[in-house]
This record gives sequence, C-alpha cells and structure tokens, in this order.
Amino acid sequence: MMKSLRYIVLFFAILIYLGGCSSDVLRSYYNAGLIADDYRYGDLYRLSNLSQFKARQSACPPGVPASSPRQPYHLYLLGDSFTEPGRISAADFTASHYQYIHWDKPQNIQLDTTKTNILILETVERHFREHFGRGVDELRVMADTTRQTNVKAASVSWTQRIQDLETVFATRESVNERLENLLFSSDFFLWFKEIKAQLNYQWFERVNPKVTITPGGQHLLYGIDTDTSTISSSFTPLEQTELNQLVDSVNHVAARYRKLGFDQVYLSIIPNKTSILAYYLGEYNRLIDRVQRHPHLEVPIIDVYTPFRASSSSVYELSDSHWNCQGRSIWLREVGKKLNSSPL
Repeated sequence: MMKSLRYIVLFFAILIYLGGCSSDVLRSYYNAGLIADDYRYGDLYRLSNLSQFKARQSACPPGVPASSPRQPYHLYLLGDSFTEPGRISAADFTASHYQYIHWDKPQNIQLDTTKTNILILETVERHFREHFGRGVDELRVMADTTRQTNVKAASVSWTQRIQDLETVFATRESVNERLENLLFSSDFFLWFKEIKAQLNYQWFERVNPKVTITPGGQHLLYGIDTDTSTISSSFTPLEQTELNQLVDSVNHVAARYRKLGFDQVYLSIIPNKTSILAYYLGEYNRLIDRVQRHPHLEVPIIDVYTPFRASSSSVYELSDSHWNCQGRSIWLREVGKKLNSSPL
C-alpha cells in the first residue's frame, strides 16, 4: 500500500515538475482539462486578481460565414498573441489556404506560385520597435518544386534543444510563475488572491507592478505599456532617427518577402490598450500614426488605429490587454477591405 502511494506521489510530482518547466506541457494540461486555464478571466486579471476586472473570456463569431466560397489566394500571417490560434483562425478568411506564424518561432513554408500569396505582418504596438529593430526571419520561404502548401516546422538541432532546456531552468521567475498557475489557479484559490489584492489596492493603493490602473479605477492596463523605462511603452520617446530606421526596416522586410514570392505584403500595427483608452497618462509617442504616415513607407497598411480611436464602444476586454469581439471585428473588416480591393 505504502509503495503504491509513493508511486502515486512520485507520478504527480513529475507532472508538476514538467508543468513548471514547460509552458507547452502546462498548456496541454489545460487542454486536457486537468487544471483550470489561468487566462480564463483575462491576462490582466490574472496578474492583478482584482475582482472588479474579472470577466470570463468569450469566443467571438467567425469573421466570414461558413458557407462563403474559398478564394484562390493563400494567406500567411506573421503575428503575435492578438492573432494566435484561438483568437484568429482560417474561419475568419475566405483564403483557400491560411497559415499563422508566431514571432520568434520560425517556420519553413513552400509557396504555391499558381495562387496569389499574401503576407500580413501583424504586431502589437509595444513590440513594433523590437521586431523591426532587428532582422525578421520567422517566415522562411523554401523553393516551390511540388506546388504543395504544406508547412513544416523549422528543424531544431539537439544542441539547440539542450540550450533551450538550460534556458528553462535558468529562468527561475518563469518556472515559479508556471508552478503557481499549476497549483493555485482554481476558483477556490482565486478567492483568497482577490481578497489580498483588494486589501492592498483599497488600503495601500498598491497593485501588481505588472499592471496599471487609470485614475478613477476605470481601466486596467498592461504595466509595460506605461513604463517609460522600456521601449514597449506608449510614452517612451521615439526620435525621428529611430523612426526612419524602423520604416526602412519594414520596407526591407517587405521587399525581401516579395522577392521570395509573395505577391502582396501588408503591415498592421495593433494599438496598445493604453494608446486608445489612456493616452492621456503621459506624452504619447504616436508610434503608429507616425509610422503609417511616414513619407518613405512603401508597404500598404491595415489601419485599425484610426477606427479604434473613433469607435463609440470599447474595443478591448475589461480584464485583458487584447481586443474584444468588437475590436477583432474591426481588424477583420479592415483586412477584408484590403484583400477585396486587391487582385487575387
């Protein structure tokens, strides 16, 4: 009996250990229903545990009717968490082939030259300077010899796998965060976290440093969007010299992908929640507007900054840094306008 109990304890200890070491393993636990998804009430609530910003995330309807005929174009989207699977999918477009590629996760693809190949470079505002301040190599186009559009993940050497594993163990903060999510993400433990967070906020005006609350407590924001010590902030100065370099980088990236076989390349910068709802908290650097209006920008844009600013209803989730269904719908509408106005 005691021997069986030891094996059971060891088994669960291994599960916890693996979940703490790998976000992919932890995600598989969510998908299997073994633990509660700690993002179910939004990423900002997850950080703050403030009950007034607690709202369960809901699924949005597809961008196009299921009966819509597929069109003879292939759409590739290099994007971040705003357009990752679960938020954006093939059901949102009429493309006969759709592929999502995440920043920092390279993939190899083959283009079918008998189709119109379209690439959208999507990035949230806070990461624009980071992405285009370096080389962009996440999407690797291979020679099209078979007219196949299958996508293969870039091969990873064993040396790189070992280095990645060492990085996992070295990132103690990430491991601790995953372990906390694994063990204490149930509603039972959230109740205690909410009490603690509410006391700190009401008595001491203190919140998790990774979030910011606007004066009056109306909006909950991502902390790095307001922290001017990083280039991610909406209020970190953007000098004209750097702006010119970033625009040159966008032009270079788009030109390279057109040379590799893409017929059309678009740029879409998603505004920080702060830039729309709390731009008054500092001197907004107007990154999106300045990039989109730059006289040397040679890449067509999918502009959601303008309609987001003009929207009479909220375009962001209450408890999350990402857009809500209204904001998502606006982005899909603007994408559709560009695709419908271009020859396919």
